[in-house]
Amino acid sequence: MAWSFLKYFAVVFYLISIANAQRTPTISHITQEQIRDIGGQVDLDCSVHYGQDYPVLWVKYDRLKTTESLPLSTSSGLIIRDSRFSLRYDDASATYTLSIKDIQETDAGWYQCQVIITVSSIISAEVELQVRRPPIISDNSTRSIVTSEGESTQMECYSDGFPPPKISWRRENNAILPTGGSIYRGNILKIPKVHKEDRGTYYCVAENGVGKGARRNINLEVEFAPVVTVPRPRLGQALQYDMDLECHVEAYPPPAITWLKDEVLLSNNQHYRISHFATADEFTDTTLRVITIEKRQYGMFTCKAQNKLGRDEGRVELFETIIPVCPPACGQARYGAATSLAPSIETVAVMFTAYVLYAFRVANTRH
Repeated sequence: MAWSFLKYFAVVFYLISIANAQRTPTISHITQEQIRDIGGQVDLDCSVHYGQDYPVLWVKYDRLKTTESLPLSTSSGLIIRDSRFSLRYDDASATYTLSIKDIQETDAGWYQCQVIITVSSIISAEVELQVRRPPIISDNSTRSIVTSEGESTQMECYSDGFPPPKISWRRENNAILPTGGSIYRGNILKIPKVHKEDRGTYYCVAENGVGKGARRNINLEVEFAPVVTVPRPRLGQALQYDMDLECHVEAYPPPAITWLKDEVLLSNNQHYRISHFATADEFTDTTLRVITIEKRQYGMFTCKAQNKLGRDEGRVELFETIIPVCPPACGQARYGAATSLAPSIETVAVMFTAYVLYAFRVANTRH
């Protein structure tokens, strides 16, 4: 009886040994998806049962097959020479651990644990390593726009990074956006009908919680017809004195500006001096100085502005006065850092004479 039991036990043990020797290796565990910051560290585990007699590899591969797979390690150790990578094996759990430290952006991708059974038979499991990256504004984003008033336009902003960045729009000095409000969220900012007030700098901001985010300045330039304003439509000055006539012009592109008197085009000479001062791309102040005024120079002056989108004009009337108007009739005297207007001796004499004549006329009229 005992002998029969021993024979039975021997046969069972022999059969189990044969079965174990013929068992196919299996991957019982693979690390789940990993998300890490640049500069961090990650451990990728692969547990293989019945794999002692088979090569076990860690491979970085491209799921899209655009690049060749890169073997990183075999059962015995690393294949690549990179101090950031290391391999260790735990005999108790039959686990192969691939460690990566000082993670770089290029380390992101899929890692595959392979057990090579034969030339044509491989079992595998894979894990994705995602590396958090700060946003970068893509080159296909809008850089600047030039459009005409009344037309529709849009600005586009795209960004790369992980997690996928969110895009928001703002204007310089937190001005109100054409869409309303001070912030708009989305990749495309549409303006159905552009007004000249919409011109200026827009900020495309990409944020994903990694780093400080990214920003691009987008300049929107709006072309529009000139708008002429006259700060002082009527100006008086005495004979033989100078007077400045002014117009403010708002337009883009910068317009051609002319001054006329009785529909006659004026130019710089001994009677007139024209000057333009651009305060910005869209704003120009123009001044006509009437020099040593004569009787024939009193009347209506016109400043005209014209660009490819249209034209506008403003009118300034110059009339005669008895008493000179300062400035520009007066000279300037400086006291320290301050500047004050002070009439010259000649101006005082003329003003006094004019006042006496004026008083004499009034007295004769009353009598």
